[in-house]
Amino acid sequence: MTSPNHTPTSVLPLIETRNIFKSFGGIHALEDVSVHLMPGEVLALLGHNGAGKSTLIKMLSGAYTPDAGQVLMNGQEVQLGSPRAAQRLGIETIYQNLALADNLDVAANIFLGRELLRGGVLDEDTMELESRKVLDRLKVNLPDLRKPVFNLSGGQRQCIAISRAIYFKARVLIMDEPTAALGPQETAQVNELIQSLKQEGVGIFLISHDMHDVFDLADRLTVMKNGKVVGSALSAEITQDEVLEMIIAGKVARSRATPA
Repeated sequence: MTSPNHTPTSVLPLIETRNIFKSFGGIHALEDVSVHLMPGEVLALLGHNGAGKSTLIKMLSGAYTPDAGQVLMNGQEVQLGSPRAAQRLGIETIYQNLALADNLDVAANIFLGRELLRGGVLDEDTMELESRKVLDRLKVNLPDLRKPVFNLSGGQRQCIAISRAIYFKARVLIMDEPTAALGPQETAQVNELIQSLKQEGVGIFLISHDMHDVFDLADRLTVMKNGKVVGSALSAEITQDEVLEMIIAGKVARSRATPA
């Protein structure tokens, strides 16, 4: 068993929460939640609907502010008072609906809300050039960046959302059900992209109900229930049955699971 914040002194967590509380009208959505994410790590957040996962990621993305507790990045306390504040600190969130504008092309979606201007007008050529650079860097093959994204597959759309986050220098990436509704080939493409982000030192929070995703991608998992952390474990040191026991019964699986 280890302390929630017991990490090697040579490497600080990219981001961590310490004793976070959040209530809505007297209902405790988060209660004494401590989690941490290391550089180049994929941490799966698991639990039934209402477990507190969505509240936690909305707090990390700046949509909610905690009632009590701390958020630290690289050991320094930070304030995530808005989504813009979180983005400035390098925290990007990719929700399940991807937040893409179907009628716009690839470059316009990568720069959506953060468009490049020249002389007061959209600099479409530079946005296309920069989009091509980040897509090539991530080995995403999209021949025509001027095509509206509604023409693209689910896997290609997911890659655009990831590319947008990486272009704006995401250090912490929150991914909500990244392979939902994708076929096997597209799932493999997204999984390969996640592995390349890990190699660049990006830390990833993975929210997924797919146990195959969790065990294929996550280095570590944290289970939540009723707004509290049940426990955490290395994915290589726990079975799916033990994880399900934690999710359903709220019981720490054997002695190998440790607090977050």
